[in-house]
Order: sequence, then C-alpha cells, then structure tokens
Amino acid sequence: MRILVVIHEFPPVGGGGGHVARDICGGLAAKGHDIKVITAKLRSGVDKNLDPSYSVKRVPSWRRNPSRASLLSMILFIVSAVIHCGLLIRNWKPDVIHAHFAVPAGPVAWILSKLTSIPYIITIHLGDIPGGTPQKTNKWFLFLKPFTYPIWNHAKKVVAVSEFSRDLARMNYQVPIDVIHNGIDISAIKPNTLKSHKPPRIVFAGRFVPQKQPLMIVDILSELSDQLWEAVMMGNGPQLIKVKETVLLRNLQDRISITGWVAPEEVIQEFTQSDILLMPSISEGLPIVGIQALASGLAFIVSNIGGFKDMVDDGSNGYLIPFEDKKIFIARLRLLLSDSDHLNYLRENSLKKASLFDSKRMVADYERILLSVIKTD
Repeated sequence: MRILVVIHEFPPVGGGGGHVARDICGGLAAKGHDIKVITAKLRSGVDKNLDPSYSVKRVPSWRRNPSRASLLSMILFIVSAVIHCGLLIRNWKPDVIHAHFAVPAGPVAWILSKLTSIPYIITIHLGDIPGGTPQKTNKWFLFLKPFTYPIWNHAKKVVAVSEFSRDLARMNYQVPIDVIHNGIDISAIKPNTLKSHKPPRIVFAGRFVPQKQPLMIVDILSELSDQLWEAVMMGNGPQLIKVKETVLLRNLQDRISITGWVAPEEVIQEFTQSDILLMPSISEGLPIVGIQALASGLAFIVSNIGGFKDMVDDGSNGYLIPFEDKKIFIARLRLLLSDSDHLNYLRENSLKKASLFDSKRMVADYERILLSVIKTD
C-alpha cells in the first residue's frame, strides 16, 4: 500500500499530533507499506528524518516557531503542499492520502483527491475542530468553517484520537467518525516496579500557553508550600517568561524546576523520576504526554476534559477535576502528598491502564481503515 501523509507539523516541528503521525508512519513502514510524508519546513531549516523506513519532504510555509503555527503559515503550507504533492503524484501515485488535522492538511487532501480521484482519510486531533482550542482558533473558524464542510464530507473516513474529539466534531459535522486512541510503545517505557520518591515529585509537560494553564500550576503549588514536594515544568511557549517570574515572586525557585523545551526522550526520563502528573488544561485531544505518564506509572491530577477522560478512571488512577476549580486541584494534590499508600495505589492502576494505548494496536487499526478505503474506492 502506497500512502501519502500530509501534515503541517512533523517532528521535530510541532507537538503531540506530529509525534502520533510519526509513530503511525514508522509502524506502517515496518509492515511493508510505502510511506511518503509532506510537511512544513521551518524557516530555521529543520530538515531531518531520523527514520529511514519512510521519506519526509519539508515544503516552504514561512513557519517561524517550531511549537506554534500562524494562520498565514498554514495557508502558505496548503499552497506549497498542493504543488509539491501534485509533482510527487505524477511519478508515484499513492493508493490513499492520510491527512493529519482537518486544517490545514484537509484542504490539501481534498484538492488532490478532486484532481486525481485518490481517496483520503482525515485524522482529527483537537485544534482542527471548531471549539477545540477556542482561545486560539475560534476567530479563525468564524471565517474558515463554511469552507471546511466539503473537506469532511468528501473524506472516505474521519478518525478522532479521543471520544471527546469525536463528540465535539459531531456537534459541527454530520459525518461518521471512528475513534483510534493515540498510542506509544508501552513496553519501552513501562517500569518493572514503581519507585516512590521522597519528597513526591510533581511534573508538567506541554506548551506554555493559556490552554495548558501553566500559571495556574504555580498558583496551585504555592498553596501547598507547607507540604513536602518538588516539581518540574517542561516545555516552551509565550507564557514561559511569565511563569518564571511568578515562580520567583512566590519564592518557589528552589522547589519548581523549569527546563524549557526538552526532547521527547528527556520527557520520559523525567517521568521515570516523578510521581504525579499535574495538568489543569482547558482543552486537550489525547495528549501523548498523558499516555507516556500512564506507561510511566504516574498518578493523574488533571482536568475533566478531552482525552484525559479516556485515560483516567476517577479515583482509580487519578482525579478528573473541573479545569477552573483551583480549590479541588489543591485538595486532591494535598491528599496524594500526604498519603503515600493512596498515591502508590493510583500509580499501580495507571500502569494497568497503559496497555489500552499501545502503538501496535494503533497502527493495526489505521492499517485496517486505510486498506478498507482502498478496497471500497
């Protein structure tokens, strides 16, 4: 099976969605499928592909920031990707196109399908759904949404990465939507035994943007200064400087470590040295860091939103909390910091839950859907 993958951010550019696409590509290539990826080039010149089993071509888009795409860069990516994909298809005709993110990869797949009759599927993550990341995209969708209906309607399959993403999409588009949860290589992360840390170690990993509420994390931890704990916050973004300033203002610089951007393997290493994942996000798809936290055996103190609801059984491997309720975050975290037996109980259950998010299952599900599209087209 020849598969053309279109995505506007692919590692090392972008976040969790790109890492999911990378793992799917690697898994399908390992099964003998021919994969070619068209993605955006960073203006600084990132142009590496660490997996030789499939090819990656980065096309111009004037993207400046590896962690955030502007509306202009996505529009330019659509134009650039259509041109480069069109040239590629002249000599290598794919059996199917896999677009990650309904916008901006969806328009590329739709145009190519109209021109060549090649079928396509779309994987929706969250920010590409109206209402998914309202702080960032609501203004965009006021203009863009009417143009997205043909993209969704013409797709042979639409796949959501979480139940939440599917439910949100169904509020906007009347198309059948499958769910394939994001996955990782659980066996490469899962520890044989859990090691409790003294003091307990709290970890956050993600972009420092309002959607993730990193400033609220500092507020929560400042209310627990009477407890024994240490914390690490990993990531980069527009709120990084403000977070650092707030940590100093609250005199927490000796207890909260802020790393800035770190490589994925460093995130996992930090997880193996931690006990609790703290993420009061306003919106999430199915975050890869959440699955990595499951596989590392972390207890969850997270918002009752998005893909977290797929990963957390409330009271079993963590707690789901309304994202705006800081008092409950503080109370639940205080409980875990003061009761090591309960903390270890939650961590053990996270390890058990992790098996549901194995990458082998994810790749097999995508292979099944892609093959079904080819056979029925």
